[in-house]
Amino acid sequence: MLSNTCKYAIRSVIYLALNSVDGEKIGIKKIAEDLVIPAPFLGKIMQVLAKNKILSSTKGPNGGFSLGKPPKKITLMDIVDVIDGEDRFNACIIGLQSCTKEQANCPIHDTYAPIREEAKRLFIKLNIYELADSIRKNENRIII
Repeated sequence: MLSNTCKYAIRSVIYLALNSVDGEKIGIKKIAEDLVIPAPFLGKIMQVLAKNKILSSTKGPNGGFSLGKPPKKITLMDIVDVIDGEDRFNACIIGLQSCTKEQANCPIHDTYAPIREEAKRLFIKLNIYELADSIRKNENRIII
């Protein structure tokens, strides 16, 4: 459902929520190494998130990234919307262009539509604080 780019973006935001203390900036090399994501690719993703105020970035030798706002104010949908676009929750699951309200639906539209809407509600509801807190509580089982 989500692109790998969007999954990396979500993981990096959760990582910052877990590891940044008092808005302290964390360098892209450290984040990329810990998340096992190529630094140049992750850097581009994080710049997009910073441009959209989800993250804050500082250039220079002591630069890096931190959350751009409190983790309770960043929802999964905020990240998905910036990286993949909200269309992820509106487009046909099998890629047919005719699967719209104005035209005939695809063969699985009626079955998948409620699932897609529930996923959309979940992404709107869940925030980074809740996800990071859940990871903290299950530290020995979950690795970002």
